[in-house]
Amino acid sequence: MTPEHDDPSRNQLRSDAEQNRSRILEAARCLYAVEGLGISMAAVAREAGVGKATLARRFPSREALIAAVFVDHMRRFVAATAAAVADPDPWRGFTGYVETVLEMQATDRGFADVLTMTLPGAAELETLRTRSYEGFVTLIDRAKASGRLRDDFRSEDLVLALMANAGVVGATARVAPDAWRRLLGHLLRAFANPGVSLPEMPSGPSGEDFSRAMREAFASHAPESGVTADHEP
Repeated sequence: MTPEHDDPSRNQLRSDAEQNRSRILEAARCLYAVEGLGISMAAVAREAGVGKATLARRFPSREALIAAVFVDHMRRFVAATAAAVADPDPWRGFTGYVETVLEMQATDRGFADVLTMTLPGAAELETLRTRSYEGFVTLIDRAKASGRLRDDFRSEDLVLALMANAGVVGATARVAPDAWRRLLGHLLRAFANPGVSLPEMPSGPSGEDFSRAMREAFASHAPESGVTADHEP
């Protein structure tokens, strides 16, 4: 009898299964990055070129697929936290971390969503999130001790910043992909104690780009209204 590990048909099935898994992950990664986590499982299956049953066998739930796609992102998130904590300048570590996290959001809308939600069924993802949070608490304490971070800053303020940035990224990613840097400039000025030296304020998108972003955001939320958005910033 042919040993199981030498059975060509079984080897082919395993190879096909692994290829399908890779195609599904790549399709989901691309769709989530551009559209966010609102993409349906059916859309992922279509993009991957597999049936819905095949997708369900590999990833039985939307949560399982999201976890598989973003676990590497979350590991980089943890690494960014560790690098910031290791910076000998507490304020530079804190501000560099905030910038890194906002930039990660800006380059991947799906990760922007992941950073502002919890996935109770994704144990590894949530463990990594907890590790990053603990590192961020250390960053806060060090930056406050340096006298440059406001005493009333709380860890929840970063969550608010991420939610705000997610909105900016969602509205401006196509028209003005660097708009988040203007928000970052405002946030750091809000977080810092008076008199703390900060980089020059980023210029931000032009008025025309803001107007385009506002019109597109309005159209995406009311595609059948027949009303146009004529507001200028």
